[in-house]
Amino acid sequence: MERDGAPVKFGTFGGVFTPCVLTILGVIMFLRFGLVVGQAGLLYALLIVGVSKTITGLTTLSLSAIATNTRVKGGGAYYVISRSLGVEFGGAIGLVFFLAQAISVAMYVIGFAEAFVGSIPGTGVSMTTVATITNIGVFICVLIGAGWTIKLQYFILAVLVAAIGSFIVGSGQAFDAGTFQTNLTPNFSEGESLFSMFALFFPAVTGIMAGANMSGDLRDPARSIPRGTLWAVLVTAIVYLGMAGLLAGARPSAELIGNSLIVADIATWPLLITAGVFAATLSSALGSMMGAPRILQAFARDNVFSWLTPFASGSGTSNEPRRAVVITFAISQACILSADLNTIAPLITMFFMITYGLLNLATFYEAITKNPSYRPRFRYSHWTTSLAGAVGCLVVMFLIDWRWALTSIAAMALLHQYISRKEVEARWGDLQSGLLFERTRRNLLRLEDQMYHPKNWRPIILALSGAGWDRPQLAVYGHWFTSGQGILTLGQVIQGEIENRLERRTAQERILHDFIRTEQLEAFPAVVVAPYLADGIESLVQCQGMGALRSNTVMIGWPTDTKRAEAFGATLRTIASLQRSIISVRFKDDPDDPWVAPSGTIDVWWRGRQNGSLMLLLAHLLTKTTEWRNRPIRLMRVIENEAGVAEVESHLRELADEARIIVTPIAIVSSNAMEDIRRTSRDAALVLMGFEAPDEGDEQSFYDRMEQWSGDLLRVVFVDSIGEMSLES
Repeated sequence: MERDGAPVKFGTFGGVFTPCVLTILGVIMFLRFGLVVGQAGLLYALLIVGVSKTITGLTTLSLSAIATNTRVKGGGAYYVISRSLGVEFGGAIGLVFFLAQAISVAMYVIGFAEAFVGSIPGTGVSMTTVATITNIGVFICVLIGAGWTIKLQYFILAVLVAAIGSFIVGSGQAFDAGTFQTNLTPNFSEGESLFSMFALFFPAVTGIMAGANMSGDLRDPARSIPRGTLWAVLVTAIVYLGMAGLLAGARPSAELIGNSLIVADIATWPLLITAGVFAATLSSALGSMMGAPRILQAFARDNVFSWLTPFASGSGTSNEPRRAVVITFAISQACILSADLNTIAPLITMFFMITYGLLNLATFYEAITKNPSYRPRFRYSHWTTSLAGAVGCLVVMFLIDWRWALTSIAAMALLHQYISRKEVEARWGDLQSGLLFERTRRNLLRLEDQMYHPKNWRPIILALSGAGWDRPQLAVYGHWFTSGQGILTLGQVIQGEIENRLERRTAQERILHDFIRTEQLEAFPAVVVAPYLADGIESLVQCQGMGALRSNTVMIGWPTDTKRAEAFGATLRTIASLQRSIISVRFKDDPDDPWVAPSGTIDVWWRGRQNGSLMLLLAHLLTKTTEWRNRPIRLMRVIENEAGVAEVESHLRELADEARIIVTPIAIVSSNAMEDIRRTSRDAALVLMGFEAPDEGDEQSFYDRMEQWSGDLLRVVFVDSIGEMSLES
């Protein structure tokens, strides 16, 4: 559906919560949950629901973290996994997840047909015929467009709520304590077990992706996906847990097992249950028929497999994936003709387990690698929860059927290997030592061939620290800016002819090693010999590092002697011409312990994105260290007009929100910016200001000008960025 030629976007309730609830409270609840309770008994049934909801709950936390860390486009879980784990994993999961959703259509349609034939006997029409006609109807609805289909779900939700209410009233009237007591323990039929019942039930809770699959149709995916999905998980968990208890007390296990329409038999108004079954199964089928093509469309657009390219195109201004809808219909129809509900459900369980496991693995990988771009607004996901979700999925796969689990993992590995061999370009001492060396070598070679993207920017800093002991603050701040996030190299230049300085070079490199070890820095030493200091700095900047891990930022001390201004300015100009960002540290104090972070705020004086983006990211990286963790960041700008305060502060707040960095935005009205900056940041722990390397002949005036701006401020970091990173990444 469109308004004024533009596709309609949906919010949290309509775009995420309602589709998830309708998919979760679907065919399994009405037609198979009685069987699960009858076979497994109430206690095991509660365990099955609890474990299922724990896995999907942990997966929802991971999904929420990534959804609030990147702009989630069409493709849902496929998009998230491919952008985190790379094209190989993304390509493998793209096919698996699409097939899972396409086969889910068949499961829901077969469930509708089973309910229809059971509720309206004597028609003489086979279940396969009903399922086929229903599948064609669902196909036509989705082929028309997603807009009106999504809006239809509000009516379906009302019917579903009425059906559940009818069951609650009826089960309350039929509840018997003796029956409840008897149904506490399992009553497995031959060939059934706790794990077979888990495999049968688990597809009921896989609807958590219903909202994420429609990410391209949401107004604000980063807000709607976490809220809508978590609420759906909580509400449906309450429904299933309560329903299990009511089923156990309303009918003996034999009836629960033998009657697929037991929920309707228990309800006070069976017609409402029939309507609920019809509504839930059809809405779930519609949801999967809408979600699967969008996954295939997003997958095809990444051009992992060239033969899928025709499915990348969309129709109309809303970009409906009609070609992908056709292939989804074909797959679901093939499943309808060849399988039944009990056969399809375990197969879907394996597909979804793999998808959820990789989604959790993607979030775990993002968290433990400490990528500076990983700054999710969702704060309730941790690498431990993501790891628990991934391990839980793997364990459950093997407990359900170890043969299918191994087959699934092997198929994923083969797909991964195949895509790796295709080399698809993504746009987006002892044995242990030997293995580490080989892995490092291969990774360096792979990294060398990767296309650069601002999302992957990390601070690779060359700090011109001298021998280390002379300027420990420079080394420590370099460590803070890169600790756990990037790479730090401590550089020293020895002046003279190399043939006369070889022994000294070796000694100085050993001294730097000792300094790094003593101060427990995460850093590497680099010492060069050159006739002049400027030549040595040029050599270090040009050649230090390996492959793609060459320094992108040079950290240098600010001279205290004005006589060095001309040489210093020339050095800055040389570094800038070599396309390296510059961090120049100007400290007036000399603390006894350089590891003690001063108290106060971190003030970032914003004058635009050119230098401001790097300054704000450096401030953020500082607050991720133990020493600076509680220091607030103030994002500040000088303006001339009082009337612009609200607008400027709002703009600064939006910048920080886009960057997912917590700041206090402040606009300073001033007619003397230099004086007011010094006054406002007088008590700051650290002040960050931008600058531009001076032109030839302007070195002295540049130095004097920057000295005036910093004045009596104790700790100032001047930043000149070449703009390789982006705050929004």
